[in-house]
Amino acid sequence: MTVVDSLIALIAVIGTLIVAFVVSVWLPGIERKFVQARIQQRIGPPISSPGLMAPIKFFFKQIINPNSPMPGLYNSLPIIGIIITILLLIIVMPQLYFLAAFASVVALVGLLKVEEILYMFMGSLSKSVLSIRMPFPDLVKGAKHTDVPRSFVEELSSMRAFRLIAFGSFPIYIAIFVPVAMAGSIFLNDIVAYQQLHGPVLFTLGGILGAIVFFVGFMILLNEYPFAILKTKADVIEGPLLEYASKYRAYVYISRGLLIFVLSSIFATLFLGLPPSILSWTILINIVVALAFTIIMAIVSAFSPIFTYKQFYPVVAGVSILGVLAIIASFL
Repeated sequence: MTVVDSLIALIAVIGTLIVAFVVSVWLPGIERKFVQARIQQRIGPPISSPGLMAPIKFFFKQIINPNSPMPGLYNSLPIIGIIITILLLIIVMPQLYFLAAFASVVALVGLLKVEEILYMFMGSLSKSVLSIRMPFPDLVKGAKHTDVPRSFVEELSSMRAFRLIAFGSFPIYIAIFVPVAMAGSIFLNDIVAYQQLHGPVLFTLGGILGAIVFFVGFMILLNEYPFAILKTKADVIEGPLLEYASKYRAYVYISRGLLIFVLSSIFATLFLGLPPSILSWTILINIVVALAFTIIMAIVSAFSPIFTYKQFYPVVAGVSILGVLAIIASFL
């Protein structure tokens, strides 16, 4: 690769990241205002509020030191989440396909798994109630337990995050391997080249089934209803993100919008053969896919109940079986 080619690749990567950030700040507003608020017949927040104005507001809030055994690590986890999400987007950019081991499905799965593990760390490192220490002894259970360490509400969300990692993420990982089975390669360059030659994976039986499974996994990773096991209102716990305040909550908001766009770009790359690049018209397809996924997710969430484990496990198991059938159909 010449110096000119390297410079063009760098410009393409930076430009694509800028487009991703610009689009991602509007996706949460489209989800909550443009779709859910209209379905539920309420006013809802301004379309710029959830993804743009809210992070700006939180950057000017007072910084609160969390009650945590490792406060530095605890506050850095949302930033690590943003970095992981950016790396996921960079992986699927065609300018990085020469890094074969890096630009592969294995790297995608590994980074997605790290993104999931962050939620478990967030819950296990929080020892607060609404970002402050309890001003009185915890006697909620009705008796004073002197020999048993007290448990914290965020530890419950940490256990739910562990269940999500162990079981709930199966659908999206199975769906990711549908294009792999069809192209016969784990490398993104080969998967994209296969679809340019034979047409998009999405337009096959295995691709259609895989797309359905991918979308369910997409909603699970984003913790959206009915799969919002990390932030169930039934437990009056918003999950591991509850304790973050000021600029660290802003990072959480930014990360979620960006993750919607990145997961949509992964789908466009694997199932349409159209990776995101500012130097190509394929970036427009990635934006359209992100908008479509956001709108469909908002519609499903607006009409969905809250799944308990009794409903969550069977649905995830059924969707995972559908994903296996999609892989089998891909071989056929």
